[in-house]
Amino acid sequence: MTTDATVQNAATVTEEAVGLEPVALGNGRASAQTWKAFRREPLGMLALGVLILLTIVAIGAPLIAPYPPSYGDPVLAAPSLAHWFGTDSLGRDVFGEVVWGSQQSILVAVAASAIAIVVGTLIAVVGAYFQRLDGIISVLVDLTLSLPVLPLMILIAALVGPSTGTIILVVAAFSWPEVTRLVRSQALTVVRLPYVDAARLMTTSPLWIIVRHVVPAVTPVIVVSVVVTASRAVLSAAGLAFLGLGDPNVWSWGRILYEAQQSGAMSSAWWLTLFPSIAILLLVLSATLLSIAYNDARNPRSRRR
Repeated sequence: MTTDATVQNAATVTEEAVGLEPVALGNGRASAQTWKAFRREPLGMLALGVLILLTIVAIGAPLIAPYPPSYGDPVLAAPSLAHWFGTDSLGRDVFGEVVWGSQQSILVAVAASAIAIVVGTLIAVVGAYFQRLDGIISVLVDLTLSLPVLPLMILIAALVGPSTGTIILVVAAFSWPEVTRLVRSQALTVVRLPYVDAARLMTTSPLWIIVRHVVPAVTPVIVVSVVVTASRAVLSAAGLAFLGLGDPNVWSWGRILYEAQQSGAMSSAWWLTLFPSIAILLLVLSATLLSIAYNDARNPRSRRR
């Protein structure tokens, strides 16, 4: 009991001195405080609403629009009551393509960011806790971040072959270093705090300390990284699909742009590029605004102001 009280007091003092987010140190009230502050961010709430709406569209795609057929009629029809977003060069409804494309785009964003977050966080906290590994990890991260990402993504996707799984793995493989850099900077501070030193007196298990104390302390940074990584994954997947390296069997927003470019209708049929581009913009912009609003809401100094 005395040791637990000492650890708790050390965490409280450290929180006040360093200004770390209370939820990172196990204070349950901080989650409610963060959510209360977040609700006062109009852009953050708007961004959250847009992301929820896009997720509902992706999940309920079969109920919203029929799956786009191989061809249809009329060809290259402008937006109208019959075809809200117009039709493409094969007479397929662009609204249905955008709705069904949301599934693949969100799937890539969630899966690629999840893999990147798990790998990046694991490497970051292990390197921060075991100082002998930190130098090697730092060099590895800097080296990976210095590589030309887009050409390498194109090369790997072209060699392996276009598929949703390939896009997810390629995007994740080049996203984890940024996560590691963000989480590592916070983890290096956390492992030197008094309450972590007190935890070392309670157990000799590094795994218990990392899971019980270090990872919760860097969770706010991880949350921000998830949102940022997901938006980058959407852009990367759309870019690969636009270059013809996406999954040809699944609709995506990048594939809509690719087929418009291949048909030569990008300049004449403005709706072929407008609506999928707006969908990509909404997802990326809302994810970015959400991460900014969350970061401001979890900052105690911002809440005081």
